[in-house]
Amino acid sequence: MVATFCLLAGLGGIHAAKAAPVRIKDIVDYEGVRDNQLVGYGLVVGLRGTGDRLTNTIFTRETLIGMLNRLGVNIRDREIQLQTHDVAAVMVTATLPPFSHGGGRIDVTVSAVGDARDLTGGTLLVTPLQAADGEVYAVAQGSLVTNAFAAGGAGGSVTQNIPTSGHIANGAVVEREVPVALGVNGVVHLSLHNPNFTTASRIADAVNASIRRGIARVDDPRTIAVDLSGRDAAQVLYRIGDLTIEPDTMAKVIVDEASGTIVMGDNVRISTVAIAQGNLTIQVTETPVASQPGPFSNGTTVVLPRTQINASTDNSHRLGILREGPTLASLVSGMNALGMGPRDMISILQAIKADGALQADLEVR
Repeated sequence: MVATFCLLAGLGGIHAAKAAPVRIKDIVDYEGVRDNQLVGYGLVVGLRGTGDRLTNTIFTRETLIGMLNRLGVNIRDREIQLQTHDVAAVMVTATLPPFSHGGGRIDVTVSAVGDARDLTGGTLLVTPLQAADGEVYAVAQGSLVTNAFAAGGAGGSVTQNIPTSGHIANGAVVEREVPVALGVNGVVHLSLHNPNFTTASRIADAVNASIRRGIARVDDPRTIAVDLSGRDAAQVLYRIGDLTIEPDTMAKVIVDEASGTIVMGDNVRISTVAIAQGNLTIQVTETPVASQPGPFSNGTTVVLPRTQINASTDNSHRLGILREGPTLASLVSGMNALGMGPRDMISILQAIKADGALQADLEVR
């Protein structure tokens, strides 16, 4: 969705520009073209005493024993107490992009699941990565990079970033391809990121004008169906993706009360309203004084409290009229002319919405 956004914080005035054309492939998803999430469980070795404590993390100890058994080192039937702190159990996650082929490489993220304190410098051992169907689609292995720093002493410590989560660039090899079916039953669907009937209709009109009349139709505010009619799906989608349209934007105001941020689109309108704004300021000042005893007396010096309270009303903001404006620039300029700050704008926008004069959705976060 393209909109003219502005941060209302001390702006003297802005000019709302017309929405710029965007490529269709930047605002839609193609049916069947999607990422797939992969996950696996493995071990990271080579840590400097910052791994799991095997007496506490049973799953790490059992995994290490099982791995050693598979490598021909049998310690399960022997009375050996493992004491190493250089091993950590981790979960490995990755995203398998569409059209990935066997032998390709993808990035992986490694996160500790036990009580390991730092994965910096560790090496992930061979870890199969499965999808939701339980099939292995990639195998990960490699040296971790955490981009974290930790230092400490007897009196304290400091940690920067998260040392228990690391990244391996191109750390997994794709073993299985996910088939992508384009144009099942001769029709491919385009799914809008932001559902909107107007934007969907503009996309259908652009496709019909560029490729062939009647090839595209609007099924709902999110979906545009394209009839391939025996055409090459990849070629048609390539041509559609490079077409440009001007997407429609919804009239919406987003308010973040915590940071005092207001964001609104270019289509926001406010009917003519009158606004009165004033502030009551109360100032309490404590100025304790010392009371000295008289000369040659047996008295003592005491501190007496003295409180001064001042209350004032700021009448600099009088009743003003915020007139209906045809553009976002008129709306912002009118608010700034009334001397409103971001915090004042938030409460006033909420009141205007309650009054029915704000012709937009108001979302408060």
